[in-house]
Amino acid sequence: MLLTLPALVENISLALINPYVPNQTLVIHNGNSISQQQFLNDLHKVAALLPNEKFALNLCEDRYYFLLAFCALLIKGAVNLLPSNRQPATLIELAQPYPNCYCLLDKDQHCELPKIIMSDLLHDNSAINHVINNAPLPFIPAQQIAAIAFTSGTTGAPKPNHKCWGTLAATARLLGQRLTAHLSVPVIVATVPPQHMYGLETSLMLALQGGAAIHSAKPFYPIEVQQLLETINSPTILVSTPTHLRAIANAELSMPALAAIVSATAPLDQPIAHASEQCFSAPLWEIYGCTEAGAMATRRSTQTEYWQLLDGFSLEIADDNINANAPHLREMAPIQDQLTLNESGDFLLSGRNTDMINVAGKRSSLAHLTLQLLRIEGVVDGVIFLPQKKLEQQNTQHFKLQHEVRPVALVVSDLPEKEILTALAQRIDAVFLPRPLRKVAALPRNETGKLTAAVLNTLWSQHSEKH
Repeated sequence: MLLTLPALVENISLALINPYVPNQTLVIHNGNSISQQQFLNDLHKVAALLPNEKFALNLCEDRYYFLLAFCALLIKGAVNLLPSNRQPATLIELAQPYPNCYCLLDKDQHCELPKIIMSDLLHDNSAINHVINNAPLPFIPAQQIAAIAFTSGTTGAPKPNHKCWGTLAATARLLGQRLTAHLSVPVIVATVPPQHMYGLETSLMLALQGGAAIHSAKPFYPIEVQQLLETINSPTILVSTPTHLRAIANAELSMPALAAIVSATAPLDQPIAHASEQCFSAPLWEIYGCTEAGAMATRRSTQTEYWQLLDGFSLEIADDNINANAPHLREMAPIQDQLTLNESGDFLLSGRNTDMINVAGKRSSLAHLTLQLLRIEGVVDGVIFLPQKKLEQQNTQHFKLQHEVRPVALVVSDLPEKEILTALAQRIDAVFLPRPLRKVAALPRNETGKLTAAVLNTLWSQHSEKH
């Protein structure tokens, strides 16, 4: 059983790896098993070669290089900056407030900022003086800022969130108690990037603080997931998203049995949850959380609609606002979703505050409407949303009174638009039918399957001009 950590205010020093078993596999990288001790040896070499600057954009896609970079900055007292995307303009903008910020990359590639290539550092034969055998296990103060994670921008501009080492460690141990405590060194395979809070907590921190091992690869297509999973002989957990799981279920490939499936970033549709469990012969768990608080609740999606808080979490209601509180958080975290709480502390998720729309006196969630759209046979992908102009209209009192704002839709499908609307009318109230509905070749989802507000509005503007 993993121990729950003291409150963050105590600022005790926590081991980088817990439980520490030097010969236990920590990472599977390029077909090789890297033990905890081998990792520490590599870590001390890399840390000695990094500059003594305070901030670095950790852009490594290979999970072993990301882990080395993340922990090397940590033991040097520096901060990982975790961007929501890799667009050059985004990186330059994010780096501006952080003096002498540089980038850490897997391999050499174009970058507007100063860069360091992790594979070069790791294999630098001239750095023999920095090679340490049986390197010691580092201990990190709980209140030390380990990372600054930026929100995905699905509802606006990305915002920075400071993450303490103690917060990340405690969250990983709590998730481990809920998801992996009954397994012996499960291997985590993730389709999500480590820069995202969900990917960081599940595919990195669960290895450092939850007794798991991680596979360094990041499969994307269903066939890549299948091929990678077939190479692993240990109990395996697939960490993914609703978008990826939907694609895997629709691919109808024969998948190996897993120990568990984990999904987050958006509520999972019940039919996809059932299909995923059948596909992998494994239980599926959803994680609920936000960048501000991290993971805070889970549910067995095929068994219940209610979310169960992780140990130590509580929800506080004040002036129609809901805040999450836990001993390992720096401060209370505001919840941007509409929740319905029961006496036991479990809750239902109704939708994001910014996701609720009011049409003709009726309210609904855009996420709920989108799920109904995706359930239509023949719809490959789709989204129902309010473009920026309509969103601004809904936020004015005049349009709230007139009820003139209707959502719109972008859909990937071979079906005619009228046929899609007819099928959708069987599933949702007529007042919420999107007007207009436009067909597109593909939706520009990011690595976690999300559609940012900026990208959606740009795509909608382009298609509106054509009509």
